[in-house]
Amino acid sequence: MPEGAPGDGEFDLATLSGMLRDSYGLTGRRLGVQANTDLSALPFYPLANWSRGSASGGGLYPVGVHWVSGPSGPVPPGVHYYSTRHHAMQRLLTGDVSGQVRAALGEGAPGPATDQYLVLSIKYWQNSFKYNSFSFHAVSMDLGACVQTWRMWAAARGLAVEPALWFDEERLAALLGADPREEGIFAVVPLKWGGYKPSSDDEVSAAAPVSVSSEDVSERPKDVSVRRKDVERSRTVLTFDALLRMQEATSAGATARPAPGALAPAAAHPVDPAAAEVELPPARPLETDVRTALRDRRSSFGRFEGQQPVTRPQLAACLGAAVAGSRLGGDAGEVPLAKLYAFVSHVEGLEPGSYAYDPERRSLRRVKEGRPGEFLQKNYFLANYNLEQAGAVLVPTVRTTAVLDAVGDRGYRLVNATIGAVAQSVYTAASAVDLGCGVALGFDNISYIEELGLEGTGEAPLLIMMIGNERPAPADFRYEIA
Repeated sequence: MPEGAPGDGEFDLATLSGMLRDSYGLTGRRLGVQANTDLSALPFYPLANWSRGSASGGGLYPVGVHWVSGPSGPVPPGVHYYSTRHHAMQRLLTGDVSGQVRAALGEGAPGPATDQYLVLSIKYWQNSFKYNSFSFHAVSMDLGACVQTWRMWAAARGLAVEPALWFDEERLAALLGADPREEGIFAVVPLKWGGYKPSSDDEVSAAAPVSVSSEDVSERPKDVSVRRKDVERSRTVLTFDALLRMQEATSAGATARPAPGALAPAAAHPVDPAAAEVELPPARPLETDVRTALRDRRSSFGRFEGQQPVTRPQLAACLGAAVAGSRLGGDAGEVPLAKLYAFVSHVEGLEPGSYAYDPERRSLRRVKEGRPGEFLQKNYFLANYNLEQAGAVLVPTVRTTAVLDAVGDRGYRLVNATIGAVAQSVYTAASAVDLGCGVALGFDNISYIEELGLEGTGEAPLLIMMIGNERPAPADFRYEIA
């Protein structure tokens, strides 16, 4: 399952379908005895737990995927919406508007010349019903998890996914008929498509506004826009001031794409060379194919068992995957923004304690000795994970303020997308090396800063990722539908 380098392959309908199915399509129904609070509801069909390849922070459908298809596509040009529950495209608009997306991306956008785009949006209420004003933090990580799934899936097939995070968000929101206060446009992924042939019409259609004709000649032409709306049952949708202000701040200046190298001042700090080094053996090979690893991925929710320790090659594989996932490509470039720490409790041949990971030497640097289990459990806010039984807890940090100083407020989306991509990479790698995994946001990050000695570094712990072996022979039910 090694991610490998992006290839020069071309997408077609079959590969697009496979990528969407394996990332956001429903793949099965699961029931398992675990420690999450929704356990009693899961046997009832309306509240069933459906599995999918990409992780998310509390909602099954956090990212909306729109396919803007031009003349080279296998379907009539238009805008389509990916329906996850049907694994089907729903046509929202007919006509070639790929030039509008091309124009919105602007000069210097990543990705190939094409007329096929995936536009990723997030409708905030789909997460804020649960997380309220905290939802922006969670859903921007969901974006990274989705994109990273695509990057792993595509790279394994010689394809490339290079997301654009800076573009004319207002223009794309208008094209999709989205209210910018309710739905943010977070990313555009240009797809290298088989059979695409650029023409001079591409530049013309990108520069000129597209209008629709009307039978009433007295009506002024309007820019093309999706007019269909979601069918929603809620009579009242609650809004949260912090969420609205985050959307406003991160969408302002959306066209100001950072120059190459702009993120260099925000790069992760190197490890302390004076700290004691602990060598790791070569990582266990990720021999499972990406599709199988994604299908087998699940959250452990309290099923960790410390009596069977994690092996060092397994730990090395998960650490390496986290580092690989921290590079989102596209507008994010190749600057490593995330630094990785590990709280080790039950790893074969490793003394318990906290460590910083050195990606250059693929080794650990000791931060603090002693069993971290009590600290980990005490500083976790929920009861659905037994952190003291996990083999290790991995913690990615980013110098968030430095990123914002380098690229502006929209960099906050990049920070969280990076963390989401790291989480998805660890989930998938853990699945490939036969480990359980869980990811959580409900922890006291100030205590983690103090425990790891990060005061003054600007590093913010943004997520905890638990890996370990699960209890043997659990009560479990799986019904595969894909």
